[in-house]
Amino acid sequence: MAKWAFLFPGQGSQYVGMGKDFKDSFKEAADVFAEADNALSEKLSKLCFDGPESDLKLTMNTQPAILTVSVAVLRVLQKETDIVPSLLAGHSLGEYSALVCSGVLGFADAVRIVRKRGTYMQEAVPVGVGGMAAILGMETDAVEKICNECAQGELVSPANYNCPGQIVISGHIEAVKRAAEKAEAEGAKRVVMLPVSAPFHSALMKPAAERLAEALEPIQVRDLGVPVLSNADADFYPSKDEVKRLLTKQVNHPVRWIEEMNKLLNEGADNCLELGPGNVLRGLMKKINREIKMKSMDKTEGIKDFVDSL
Repeated sequence: MAKWAFLFPGQGSQYVGMGKDFKDSFKEAADVFAEADNALSEKLSKLCFDGPESDLKLTMNTQPAILTVSVAVLRVLQKETDIVPSLLAGHSLGEYSALVCSGVLGFADAVRIVRKRGTYMQEAVPVGVGGMAAILGMETDAVEKICNECAQGELVSPANYNCPGQIVISGHIEAVKRAAEKAEAEGAKRVVMLPVSAPFHSALMKPAAERLAEALEPIQVRDLGVPVLSNADADFYPSKDEVKRLLTKQVNHPVRWIEEMNKLLNEGADNCLELGPGNVLRGLMKKINREIKMKSMDKTEGIKDFVDSL
């Protein structure tokens, strides 16, 4: 019997119009968007469907928007199929979607907390001070060594271990640029400075982690209905008692996605569904393990085709 894993995307997968076909076609999805609008007392749904892109790209908006679309897709999948996942994981922000799926966090609580998370991350470092770059086609050890050599009293370190040959670095903008140039000089296939406004998943995010810890304190956390992998530890949440600590740790520590996906495969997952906007995670999985079957559920046709194929 197939062992299903549901995976949820993070920041960078957003686009104007995401989720609209789900809202128009399924009451379950429309209800999720209405709940998000209600939780934030504003029209998050309108931002997802109509933009403008410049507003959707603001971290404080992107995070609740992607979470909402992911949960809307999840609710439709749950209505249309009887697939029950054995394992859950989400990339950075996507970990909150996974925790909602597992029943650990209520959806309205999750929407409100990721709005705060996005705001705290945005405000942790003044705009222009931090940056991020993707290093493509270079071994992990080499990237880590370059970061150590290029810090020069500042901070630069791996932020996302996405897949073999794709590591994102984060930190002070000048240190990131130094590391990017050195990586290029030492044979990286490609180096891309990322259009982000803050150095996510680096030690510079410590102020955001501290504020998030406070904001998480009153949030109700329930038992894990389905095992969820943690980005920070690349292992399963041991219990609901560790949820707030690991979500806090995640903000200023790297996303260990390669290790997480290998853990998933070692646990016997043989089918993965990416629930939410885009297909970034499917692309990463192809580079981690080509054997595993994986589909991205980004549009209603994708769900319909998938349901027909079952």
